Amino acid sequence: MFYNKLRRHALTLCVIAALGVTTPYIYGVHAESQNLSNFQTMPASFADLVEKVQPAVVSISISGKATNSNFTMEFPEFPKGSPFEEFFRRFQEQQPYGQREIPSPNTITALGSGFIISADGKVVTNYHVIKDANEIHVTLHDESKYTATIVGYDEKTDLALLQLDTKKNLPYVSFGDSNKTRVGDWVIAVGNPFGLGDTFTAGILSARGRDINSGPYDDFLQFDAPINRGNSGGPLFNNRGEVVGINTAIYSPTGGSVGIGFAIPANTANGIIEQLRDKGSVSRGWLGVQIQPLTDEIAESLGLSDTKGALVADLLPESPARTAGVKVGDVIIAVDGQVINQFKDLPRFIAKGKAGEVAKLTVWRGNQQQMIAVTLSNMPADTQQVASSSNRFDGETSTHDEVGLKLTALTEKARRQFQLSENTEGVLITDVANRSPAADVGLQAGDVIVMVGQVKVSNPAEVVAKIKEAEQTKRQSVLLLVDRRGDQRFITVKLQKA
Repeated sequence: MFYNKLRRHALTLCVIAALGVTTPYIYGVHAESQNLSNFQTMPASFADLVEKVQPAVVSISISGKATNSNFTMEFPEFPKGSPFEEFFRRFQEQQPYGQREIPSPNTITALGSGFIISADGKVVTNYHVIKDANEIHVTLHDESKYTATIVGYDEKTDLALLQLDTKKNLPYVSFGDSNKTRVGDWVIAVGNPFGLGDTFTAGILSARGRDINSGPYDDFLQFDAPINRGNSGGPLFNNRGEVVGINTAIYSPTGGSVGIGFAIPANTANGIIEQLRDKGSVSRGWLGVQIQPLTDEIAESLGLSDTKGALVADLLPESPARTAGVKVGDVIIAVDGQVINQFKDLPRFIAKGKAGEVAKLTVWRGNQQQMIAVTLSNMPADTQQVASSSNRFDGETSTHDEVGLKLTALTEKARRQFQLSENTEGVLITDVANRSPAADVGLQAGDVIVMVGQVKVSNPAEVVAKIKEAEQTKRQSVLLLVDRRGDQRFITVKLQKA
């Protein structure tokens, strides 16, 4: 239905980050490919690799302000009488009181993982591991302990860079090329699950390019090496001991591992970490567009043969895209020659750019392609728009029976009744017939039709004319840009006579 803000999940996406923190997070792992000439069956042992990388993998503990009281460490549930139940009970009893239960309502402790990337003690982890930290303590494999400070972090990709307080040269690992990783390659996940300490698990890369709805730049690696709470921020290695991913999330109905983990690819993380190391923050290119995916119906209504591209649903004021001439209703199908296979490719492509750089957009408009050059800006703070429902209108209306709409021009009376801003333009929907094509897609009284197809409309007659034009050209549906109290979105309404 239109404006459905709920995300559908068959299972729960669980963050595996920090013990003692009840808010869930998302983790994952990545794998690296092997040349056919180096093809191997399952290795007899990973012991040599473990011995090589283990000194650079760390456990992270934090103390900080609690959001609610009486935090306790979380442990998996086992059937009554299970030997694992007894093991975890004894393990918890052996922990220092401060790690087992925190009576203070103002402090928490939590555990996560990370890895050293330079001899001077730079450590990579997930941002959510250290998000609420007042103090950060890092423990190496040899049980040496260090305090750490935050060099920088990036919430959008859930990455953070720490600096250990040390003058010693420390063991470290390096990033590999995650773009060379193939589905089926062996990967080894390392972390600190449930506070148990260094734990190695092996599996394969299960899939690439996963979007788990955690942020605008989702491009996760999926793997089946078991990871659990406390693995957050830990490395995912290929069989050469290179980091190809950063464990970030699991997909699970219970919160425990079921063999579906997710990792930030090394090639994504590497550029972010370089910026954090150099200046403590991350800069990204910015277009200033609100986009949505193309459905089969939307693509057909625009004369496109497939659903590749990103549909521009709105333009922010004074944004680079608006300044360059991008219009609502345009379909951006490529950036600098890179095809946008999925609409979320667009923000990833643009984010790689820098302020002042020119991005060449290939745009579909009016049944033909055209090129638009946009000078990118730095991404500003996020803005939010709120959608809400409206009341019915009692003024004069025009109708279009085939799709089930009653329409009227935007008058001052209509604006007051539906609490529409002076900036809202288009044609007001005053009623939607039950069981009509318009009702089927969730249109309702108070919605404003801004465009039909890729053409702006300002009165009911224009809407009716454009719908009839779509019917005459044997379209199966008509594309509408609808504004619901400031939130704009394209939808397709089926034509009954198509």
